[in-house]
Amino acid sequence: MTPNLPENRILDHAEMLPRGELQALQLKRLQKAVAHAQNIPYYQDAFAKAGILADSIQSLDDLRRLPFTTKDDLREQYPLGMLAVDRSEVLRFHGSSGTTGKPTMVAYTRNDLNMWANLCARFLTAGGLRPEHTVQIAFGYGLFTGGFGLHYGVERVGASVIPAAAGNTPKQVMLLMDMQADALVCTPSYALTISEFIISNDIPRDALNLKYAFFGGEPWTQDMADRIESELGIASFNNYGLSEVIGPGISGECIAKNGMHISEDYFIVECINPQTLEPVAPGEQGELVFTTLCREAMPIIRYRTRDIASLNPEPCSCGRTTMRMSRVTGRSDDMLIIKGVNVYPSQIEQALLRVEGTAPHYQIIVDRPDRTDIATVQVEMTEELFSAGMKEMQELKEKISRAVQGITGLRMNIELVSPNTLERFTGKASRVKDLRREKGLI
Repeated sequence: MTPNLPENRILDHAEMLPRGELQALQLKRLQKAVAHAQNIPYYQDAFAKAGILADSIQSLDDLRRLPFTTKDDLREQYPLGMLAVDRSEVLRFHGSSGTTGKPTMVAYTRNDLNMWANLCARFLTAGGLRPEHTVQIAFGYGLFTGGFGLHYGVERVGASVIPAAAGNTPKQVMLLMDMQADALVCTPSYALTISEFIISNDIPRDALNLKYAFFGGEPWTQDMADRIESELGIASFNNYGLSEVIGPGISGECIAKNGMHISEDYFIVECINPQTLEPVAPGEQGELVFTTLCREAMPIIRYRTRDIASLNPEPCSCGRTTMRMSRVTGRSDDMLIIKGVNVYPSQIEQALLRVEGTAPHYQIIVDRPDRTDIATVQVEMTEELFSAGMKEMQELKEKISRAVQGITGLRMNIELVSPNTLERFTGKASRVKDLRREKGLI
């Protein structure tokens, strides 16, 4: 059970629009967004190839006639080929991490930044943040949108910010205690690192004043949420965003904690089968696709996020009428295919967190030494089990193996490693090492 749930509060009347009124607003804004996107040569060509003019968008169903935009399309336009306004109108640039090459750069006008702050303030309010609170932000500040996005969202709510940035866990904990922050913002994997430090240093929970946490930046399971809430004694709320669309603020959880509300007055969301590109039914897992409706500097049409989730169009008990999205369970391009079976890292995490005696730190290594895939899951033991005998450790390996097989359907090698030996992450966690890809086998 989630502790310390706040009272329900809705920041913006637009979050409660009747469906028909919301769709009328979306159509009006979509027509304007498509016309604005034609300021970008890339979209001029893409729309011409599809035989589409802005004034041919007469219904929301016409959205499906528009071409998709992909990460590769954005990379080809690096750095500013997707800019739709004069550069003098840009106030700030952000970008993706660029771990596989140059980052995709994203620009913001003054109106874009105001919209972004309001969107973040929406989900922060939905999760209990109030003007009298103090928030410690342990996200990186820089090209990454997490730090700045949440920073200005917190200020828009009227709460105060401790911009601690990522890393230096002892200092993070010191600030949490000394400043008596009410809320924490970071990735869920870094929250586990903070919790681990607090527990290993015998710091009593009441030395902190944490009530809430707002986590994002990477997929995480409900089991991980339960563990963080139990260890820190807080209520945690999930939020979603990606730099190519705007950053954090696309969606976030309310106190009902039954999916993340998408700000549909600013984004149209689709959920498609990544193979057939056809829409999937509500509740069915698929790839999320977003179209921005009000972005000035860089509008984006039908952006394939590669993130796998499901949509729920039913109104929420909190009073919001906006579509809700589930947790992201993986990425269509990060999905592992092992022995022909689709496996997401989140499934491994879900299995591990249900087995006592393991720490929530793991790595998946996939190799193909001959013609057969072999998957190994390295799992950290807790200090207590590390001190136990061989028999207990063998039993633990069997438990983990059964749990993993129960969820994925695959028998994997389980390798127990000493406490504090696997890499810790201050940003997005990297859980998979696919040696098949490194060897050019896939």
